[in-house]
Amino acid sequence: MLCKNSSLTSLNLSNIQLGTINVNFISSFFKQSGVKALANVLCKNSTLKDLNLSYNNIRPKAGKSLAYTLCKNSTLTSLDLCVNSFGTEGVKALASALCKNSTLKDLNLSYNNIGSEGGKILADALCKNSTLTSLNLRYNKLDSEGGKALANALCKNSMLKDLNLSYNNIGSEGGKALADALCKNSTLTSLNLRYNKLSSEGGKAFADALCENSTLKHLILSYNNLGSEEGKALADALCKNSTLISLYLKFNKLCSEGGKALAHALCKNSTLKDLNLSYNNIGSEGKVIADALCKNSTLTSLDLSSNELESEEGKALAGALCRNSTLKILNLNYNNLGSEGVRPIADSLCKNSTLTSLSIQSNYIGFELKSNNPKLKIVQQ
Repeated sequence: MLCKNSSLTSLNLSNIQLGTINVNFISSFFKQSGVKALANVLCKNSTLKDLNLSYNNIRPKAGKSLAYTLCKNSTLTSLDLCVNSFGTEGVKALASALCKNSTLKDLNLSYNNIGSEGGKILADALCKNSTLTSLNLRYNKLDSEGGKALANALCKNSMLKDLNLSYNNIGSEGGKALADALCKNSTLTSLNLRYNKLSSEGGKAFADALCENSTLKHLILSYNNLGSEEGKALADALCKNSTLISLYLKFNKLCSEGGKALAHALCKNSTLKDLNLSYNNIGSEGKVIADALCKNSTLTSLDLSSNELESEEGKALAGALCRNSTLKILNLNYNNLGSEGVRPIADSLCKNSTLTSLSIQSNYIGFELKSNNPKLKIVQQ
């Protein structure tokens, strides 16, 4: 079909082992003549642009067949290979293909167990590839050495815009190398480093990088055990940075001091739109964040869930909602606002006309929160 079809541009063969009888027929095809047969067809097809082969248990040998296809195919722009079994050997073939392919822009290799060696091999390919703009390597056991190699590639690559390295145990050394690379790289706009054990050293390095980098727009540093001092350093960076629009710092032990510093940064920063500070034990400094909302005119989304905010912080946030005219999304789930802290918020909704989403679950309220604004969605249960 693919050899003769001249109009198909997108094909989803994800998880075909788990489908209906017809899908199981396709699955047996994959087991018998398998990915190799598909690869041969793709060498001849000249219309397909988007191919999803995720969740198919593709092993190194079959992966090599796909890699061969990428050397021949000149139309495919997006390839999803997440949750397969490429390993280091399979990635070696793919990396070689990336050095020759000139059309692929989006590659998803998450959950493929490529390891640190595979990370190094891909990093070498990124130094030569000039078309890939998005690369997802989530959950691949890259470790510190893989992180360092990719950091080196970022110093040379001038095309990649979106890089996902979450859940890779990159550590502080790998984190510092990536942060240093941001000082030299001028094309990357999105970087995801969630769950990488960056710790305080890595956090400080990224704060320094944000003072110099002028292209990164989205940064995820959640679950990295950064600490309050690193929260302060990141806050200082936000006072100087003028390009970042999204920053996720969930679960980083920022505590009250880090929260306070970030609040002050919000009074000066004029570009950040999306800030996630959930699970950081900010406590009473939530009032300072509320004060910052009275002055900030760019933030559209703020997550303060699970921060031990109490009634006084609720009152302060209510006051901010009466004055702020840009915030659209506010998450206050899993705090201790109580009815005393939430009633003022309920009253403020009569004056606020910009909020479109308010999440306030598990706050010991005791009454149903309502609004006359038809555009506002309230999540309470």
